[in-house]
Amino acid sequence: MAAKAKAPFPLDEQLCFSLYGASIAINRAYKPLLDELGLTYPQYLVLSSLWEDDGLTVSGIGARLALEASTITPLVKRLEQAGLVERQRSARDERQVHVQLTKAGRDLRSRTRCLAELLADRSGMAPDELVELNRQVQRLRDAMSGSAQQD
Repeated sequence: MAAKAKAPFPLDEQLCFSLYGASIAINRAYKPLLDELGLTYPQYLVLSSLWEDDGLTVSGIGARLALEASTITPLVKRLEQAGLVERQRSARDERQVHVQLTKAGRDLRSRTRCLAELLADRSGMAPDELVELNRQVQRLRDAMSGSAQQD
């Protein structure tokens, strides 16, 4: 008699599926607000990294967002065309391109605060619960990133 194969976990019991679904739901909730601002979610992430640390290089933005520079470059070009950032080659190393917010890019930050409010309102969670959930997800991300690098 053949041994019965162990059944995989149902999707709803798989953390990766729950995180994936939550990410999609958040992006869908953000989309109308980002559309009003003329931004995609990846463009919003690039701007957010610059709001934290203006003048990052393209590779620095990529490192902050865990994305390749080849993914960041077209996003930055579109943001530059929209007048939200400016690119400038480094005088010391021409391979490096620094990205700086324009006044319009800096001013846009205040208009994106509603995204955090939307998440808080729709989640039904208390602010301290959201903060703790974020810490746990970051810990998981960091652990998984570390284990992936060891493989």
